[in-house]
Amino acid sequence: MYIPAHFAIKNPQDLHNIVREHPLGALVTTGPDGLDANHIPFELDVAQGEHGLLTAHVARANPVWQQCKDGADVLVIFRGNESYISPNWYPSKHETHRQVPTWNYEVVHVHGRLTVMDEERFVRGVVARLTREHEMAEPRPWKMGDSPPDYIDGMLRAIVGIEIEIRRIEGKAKLSQNREARDRLNAADTLLAKGVEGLGRAMHEAQ
Repeated sequence: MYIPAHFAIKNPQDLHNIVREHPLGALVTTGPDGLDANHIPFELDVAQGEHGLLTAHVARANPVWQQCKDGADVLVIFRGNESYISPNWYPSKHETHRQVPTWNYEVVHVHGRLTVMDEERFVRGVVARLTREHEMAEPRPWKMGDSPPDYIDGMLRAIVGIEIEIRRIEGKAKLSQNREARDRLNAADTLLAKGVEGLGRAMHEAQ
């Protein structure tokens, strides 16, 4: 990924926050037909290994786990906040007319080695943790115990666990840091007024 220095995310905590807040990653692999991408919700554990560990599950019918069964180098892309930026939002545009449209965004690329974990205990643990994480905001969080055991057992047999040892993680936050402060802040305020709060706040905090 091309990352100009002024757009590079250097704080590991900021990288981890984007992954956790936007956990649906695009798992990019190389198979017999070339490049493939699968969109999967991941769990991040930064305490495992040198750079952390991603865990997830895929459908047993999905060939990706068999193509990567002996371990494979993979890329996982996590897209954070993003939005179109109009030059009309820059005060300087109305003075010089020397601005053009752009797109601001946050993205994290995780490079690692995939290992297949085709074990019922592992898969059950992944599903339980993902469920707890994403159900916690519900008035009555769903849990696996809400369904009949035989039904859950059948669903678990239909999926396969995967684990990705993170070897390298990099991120890019294109937040108008290369513009005048007044242009960046006015664009951020415009996004906030439009309800695009995540990116608007990030642009306000950008340096």
